[in-house]
Amino acid sequence: MSPSSGRGSRTAPKPRTSTRARSLQPPAGAPAAALDIDAILDDPTTEIIVCCGSGGVGKTTTSAALALRAAERGRRVCVLTIDPARRLAQSLGLTELDNVPRPVKEAGADGGSLDAMMLDMKRTFDEVVEAHASPEKAAQILENPFYQALSSSFAGTQEYMAMEKLGQLHAEAVAGGTGEDRRWDLIVVDTPPSRSALDFLDAPERLSSLLDGRLIRILLAPAKGPARLFSAGFGIVTSALNKVLGAQVLTDVQTFVAAFDTLFGGFRQRAEATYALLQDSGTAFLVVASPEPDAMREASYFVERLGQEAMPLAGLVVNRMTVPELVLDGDEAYAAARRLRAQRANADDEVVSALLEVHARGERVAERERRVVLGFTGAHPRVRRVEVPGLATDVHDLDGLGAIGDLLGAPSRSQ
Repeated sequence: MSPSSGRGSRTAPKPRTSTRARSLQPPAGAPAAALDIDAILDDPTTEIIVCCGSGGVGKTTTSAALALRAAERGRRVCVLTIDPARRLAQSLGLTELDNVPRPVKEAGADGGSLDAMMLDMKRTFDEVVEAHASPEKAAQILENPFYQALSSSFAGTQEYMAMEKLGQLHAEAVAGGTGEDRRWDLIVVDTPPSRSALDFLDAPERLSSLLDGRLIRILLAPAKGPARLFSAGFGIVTSALNKVLGAQVLTDVQTFVAAFDTLFGGFRQRAEATYALLQDSGTAFLVVASPEPDAMREASYFVERLGQEAMPLAGLVVNRMTVPELVLDGDEAYAAARRLRAQRANADDEVVSALLEVHARGERVAERERRVVLGFTGAHPRVRRVEVPGLATDVHDLDGLGAIGDLLGAPSRSQ
C-alpha cells in the first residue's frame, strides 16, 4: 500500500477544543485518571511534546503517530525523529528524512500540517558553529580533526544536539509571532534511545561543562595568562598529555580550544535556555514503554527523574499490549483443549483444540503483562497512562500511523 492510499477512507478526527482540557498530574492522594492523549494534542498551550524512554519500545513510531494525529486535528506540527528506521520515512510518504523539516503530503486537516525531520548530529553541531562564530573561526573549527571527532561520536553529543535542534525549531516556530503567523504551533520530539534518563537530561550540562571545564582552561592558559606563571605547570601537563594522547592529537585539541573559546559561554547559555524550555508548562513529557519488566523499570526511572527535575510529565504510554480476541479464561481454554484432544472425534476438534491453546497462551501473556503494568502503577499511582494494543503487522504507511494514533486517542484504551 502506498503511503497515501486509503487516507480518505479513515474516519475524520474530532474537532479541536479551545478550552484547557488537561491537568498533567491529578491531585495529591487521588488515583490516576486516564491519560487523554487527544486533550493534550488539542490544548493550544501545549507547544512541545517530548517522547522519552528506552530503546525498542516503539518511541519513534509513537512520536510520528502523535504528530500525524495532531495535524489531523488542526495543529501545525513538526516532528523531530532520532535515527528512525527507513520504513518510518516511507510511512510518512518521504523518500528520505534529514536535518531539514520536510512537508508530509496527505497529512493535516482543518488548517493542520505536518513537517518531519531526522536529527543529523554533526550537521546540527556545524550549524551552531557557523551561526555563532566568524566565518574565519568557523572554517578553522570545522576543519579541525578534534572537532570532527567531537561532533560525530563524543558521548552525549547526540542528546545535546537533539536539544540544540529543539531550541532552533522552537525559535523558528515563534519567529512569525503568535497564532496563525507561526510556522508550527506544536513540536514533537523523539529523544535518543538513551540507556537511562540521565543521558538525556544531563547531556546539555555535561557537554557545556566539558567545553568550559578545567582541562580546557589549562589548555587555554598560555594564551590567556602571564607566560612565567603558567609555563612550568603547563609544560608538565602537556608532557603528560603528549604521552597519553600523542603530540598531534594534543596540538589538534589546543588548536580547537583556542578557536572555540569564544563559543564556550554560548553553549552554556543555550543549555540553560533549553532546560528552562523543557520545564515550561507548554511542554509535556510522555514516557513510552512496553509491558516488559526491564522496559517498565526504565520507565519508572524516567518518571522519577522527571519529577526530580520538575519536568511536566503528562503520563505513560504502554505499547504493544497483548489483547486476547476471545473473552475466555486461559485456564478454561487449556482445559477445553485437553478435552477435545482426548475425544479425538474428528479433525475439526484438533483444529479447535490448537486454536484454544493459542488463545490460552495469549491469555497468559496478557496476564503477565498486566501484572507488570500494575506493578508500575503501584509504585506510581498518580501517573496517568494509556495502553496501546500490539498490531498484527508493522507500520508501513500513513494509515498504519493513523491506526496507532486512533489507539492512542481511544478513551477505552486509557487506564
